[in-house]
Amino acid sequence: MELKTLTIVVVVLSFALYIGIAIWSKARSTGDFYVAGKGVNPIANGMATAADWMSAASFISMAGIIAFAGYDASVYLMGWTGGYVLLALLLAPYLRKFGKFTVPQFIGDRYYSKTARIVAVVCLIIISFTYVAGQMRGVGIVFSRFLEVEILTGLIIGMGIVFFYAVLGGMKGITYTQVAQYCVLIFAYMVPAIFISLQATGNPIPQLAFGSEMTGEGMYLLSKLDSVVQSLGFTEYTEGSKSTVDVFFITAALMVGTAGLPHVIVRFFTVPKVADARKSAFWALLFISILYTTAPAVGALGRMNLIETIQPGEVGTATGNIEYSQKPAWFNTWEQTGLLTFEDKNGDGRIQYYNDKNEAFKAKADSYGWQGNELKVDRDIMVLANPEIAQLPNWVIALVAAGGIAAALSTAAGLLLVISAAISHDLVKGVFVPQISEKKELMVGRMAAAFAVLVAGYLGYNPPGFVAQVVALAFGLAASSLFPAILLGIFSKKANKTGAIAGMIVGIVFTLSYIIYFKFMHLELNNAEHWWFGISPEGIGTLGMMLNFAVAIIVSKVTAPPPAEIQHLVESIRVPKALS
Repeated sequence: MELKTLTIVVVVLSFALYIGIAIWSKARSTGDFYVAGKGVNPIANGMATAADWMSAASFISMAGIIAFAGYDASVYLMGWTGGYVLLALLLAPYLRKFGKFTVPQFIGDRYYSKTARIVAVVCLIIISFTYVAGQMRGVGIVFSRFLEVEILTGLIIGMGIVFFYAVLGGMKGITYTQVAQYCVLIFAYMVPAIFISLQATGNPIPQLAFGSEMTGEGMYLLSKLDSVVQSLGFTEYTEGSKSTVDVFFITAALMVGTAGLPHVIVRFFTVPKVADARKSAFWALLFISILYTTAPAVGALGRMNLIETIQPGEVGTATGNIEYSQKPAWFNTWEQTGLLTFEDKNGDGRIQYYNDKNEAFKAKADSYGWQGNELKVDRDIMVLANPEIAQLPNWVIALVAAGGIAAALSTAAGLLLVISAAISHDLVKGVFVPQISEKKELMVGRMAAAFAVLVAGYLGYNPPGFVAQVVALAFGLAASSLFPAILLGIFSKKANKTGAIAGMIVGIVFTLSYIIYFKFMHLELNNAEHWWFGISPEGIGTLGMMLNFAVAIIVSKVTAPPPAEIQHLVESIRVPKALS
């Protein structure tokens, strides 16, 4: 069966599974719609959390970043996994004990203020729409290549699927759909990883292949990759180029942002007991680690396969030139998506792939008659293209397409539901129409989800960067806005509504302004020379978080303390149930 037909069959079958689960688990109350009736088993919730968490950034983009950035990409691995430790220890059990539906509801009640709740909703919507833009871009990339349609067409299909099971099933439908999506995405990620690891090193375990010798080379994978990329003028793969300050700030932003992401936090509201929240965090981290410990090998092998396909090796010509191949078959198909481009600058019909910004190597390349780098690769395609580059069977390639879509849709659905709940439960019922009936609230929630799907589709079509970069910005926004308010709300009796509101506003405004300035208004200044203290937009959320904490604590000290009942509430949240 040809690849396109096989891919359509696999993707349609996976969609049928998701829709079937949504129909089976249709939400029949606001409790079902917002928190799945608080009856989800911790293992199932851990699997659903992993799928919610391992978005298109994890499945599609992270290994692509590792492939091209090498050591510098370690910040994503450290930040995105370390954040779950913070979440499990500092937030999950306490928020579950509080027992509400949403993060803004916790902030509104803890800080005894509708204004605080509204500010939290605004922060949540900004974070969620930034995050969901990356997911919808991932959907468009997968569809545009494997179903051979325009990215816009792919987005519309993806939006339709998400609309159906998010709007119909609510959190209950999304939870069990995400369990299925986790199974699909992890199988789709591991199968090609095992194939390629075995092919390159003879070791079927990707985590071990990463440190193994390459078959017939007599060199370890990373040593060979260092040698190859340096011979093309690129930075050594195992050496970092980021400053220590930026590494710290990006890692911290990703870690703290993880603990402050509303669509992840809400998953811990869905389990029956407080103890189950901790168990869910454990299972989620275990399920997540399978992919995250595999990604470095996938990235390294993907970079090696790309270079060896484009550059078969030295030929020993009189000029010392490197013989570059004609375009391989996989190249032609990806070129049609516009995510891979080749410009034959010197008219020799061959692909010259090298770092033409490296002045030392550029002089050498000029002596070969090369007139600049001719290959541009969108890093988001590496995981999806890797099986084709390695010439794996069509069924593996089709499986990867289904996995990429599952990863993007699972997170998109969780984000859209969080946006929906923020509008219907926190704004409409919590602030503007408190007497609204449950049936009407459910209808408003579904209407809000439908609107959010449309906005998400637009952002997916016009994203502010590649998938993982867009997602990293969302983490920075979460770190600088919601996390300090939640943490102080749990552990500080003295934090009051004025401090929390001021802190959230300062944190989100500062971080968002910094991101907009460097990512949209002055892209030409987006480099370490112009960043404040050498902190990139991906890491600025850490500084925003510090400002949030400082403002919240200082303002709380100079204004009236919280009422006695609120201080008692803070104490009771941290007391084990048996003693409370």
